[in-house]
Amino acid sequence: MTYIETLSYLYSCTPAFHQVGQAAYKPGLERSMAFDNVMGNPHRGYFSVHVAGTNGKGSVAHMLAAVLREAKYRVGLYTSPHLVDFCERIRVNGKKIPRQYVVDFVERHRLVIESMKPSFFEVTSCMAFEFFRHKKVDIAIIETGLGGRLDSTNIIRPKLSIITNVSMDHTQYLGDTLIQIAGEKAGIIKPNVPVVIGEAVNQPDVCDVFLNKASEMQAPIFFTKEEQRLLNVRQQKNGKLEFHSPEFGRFVCDLEGLAQRMNVQTVLTALHQLKELRIKIPSKSIRSAMGRVVELTGLMGRWQTLQKEPLVICDTGHNIGAWDHLTPQLLLKAASHMHLRMIIGMANDKVVDAILPLMPAKALYYFTQASIGRALPVETLAEKARQHGLLGTVYHSVNETLDAVMKEALPEDLIFIGGSNFVVADALPLFEDGKFQEAKSAENGYD
Repeated sequence: MTYIETLSYLYSCTPAFHQVGQAAYKPGLERSMAFDNVMGNPHRGYFSVHVAGTNGKGSVAHMLAAVLREAKYRVGLYTSPHLVDFCERIRVNGKKIPRQYVVDFVERHRLVIESMKPSFFEVTSCMAFEFFRHKKVDIAIIETGLGGRLDSTNIIRPKLSIITNVSMDHTQYLGDTLIQIAGEKAGIIKPNVPVVIGEAVNQPDVCDVFLNKASEMQAPIFFTKEEQRLLNVRQQKNGKLEFHSPEFGRFVCDLEGLAQRMNVQTVLTALHQLKELRIKIPSKSIRSAMGRVVELTGLMGRWQTLQKEPLVICDTGHNIGAWDHLTPQLLLKAASHMHLRMIIGMANDKVVDAILPLMPAKALYYFTQASIGRALPVETLAEKARQHGLLGTVYHSVNETLDAVMKEALPEDLIFIGGSNFVVADALPLFEDGKFQEAKSAENGYD
């Protein structure tokens, strides 16, 4: 099979959550453990860090990978979803897994896939674990997909666990209270393995979930805010954030957005714990890497600038916790621009009526629908938005929406693209070399 044929095969025979949602959700670790056993438990061959959380886990995972790579380690990075190409999910020292390896892996394990009937994410996780062993990585940063306790990545025994935060998302799978969701995230806490908790909500019962689980597992637990690894944060004139750490010195982070303030603190707490585990990480490596996260890891979709005139920014934030940060950031940015134009599409399993009221009230809205089955029909989105006082025009594809926006926008305007990973995934290929172009191959748009 070719690479495209291999992806088509995987999507057809292993249900993919990012495409079909609930029909692909297969909780439990039995299939992952069985598949892992067939491969000889590759994840046991290297040091690993496990990262869970509602928001921020992708940024935290990429920052850690950048720092460790700069510290001269061979670093595996497994994240999801991808935006443009499946191979984004699995990287070693910033380089994507070769397409031929994906083809060969599926061919090699085809009989196992067809007999065990794992989910798409279970296959992908096992592929990552095997590829990291093949590449002889020193350290692997493993991001959970959904939740933690029953996530297929939870078969690993990491040296450090990280839970970035807890917010309302995927409530139909993880529970409809913060306490229930925290319980699922806390499922990655392992016996005697230290755990870092990032943005703990101001709800003692939620913190107690983590404390009780850590006590049960006899796992040392570290709350980022209590650790105080930062003295201060200030925003430079170019919009980038400058951090001052008493342990690691001053540095600038190339990831913009208000949410990165907390993510960086979580990363610094995690790096301190890695040093306690005798992982050598020079402070100069931290300072250098934090200013080059995108370059070192290939991260996309986090307050990413796609074009400068008019200014076009995209962000994959798609839940309540994300929009708590995105709207203040947008309003701050929009203050120096003529109009704020919002290209928004959402997935059909999100709590839309809780998210829409968080979006900027004074903006021009362009409602759209991404090119995957999980997209919320744009007419439904527009009607719900109208009920919350957000008025705009309806378009049936991201490409069509961008065509319309670019014709109307002034050079002094700010255009935002977001609401869903899927919308950003459809938009990214349209901006190549700073130009708005026609959509490319059929593989684009996977989330």
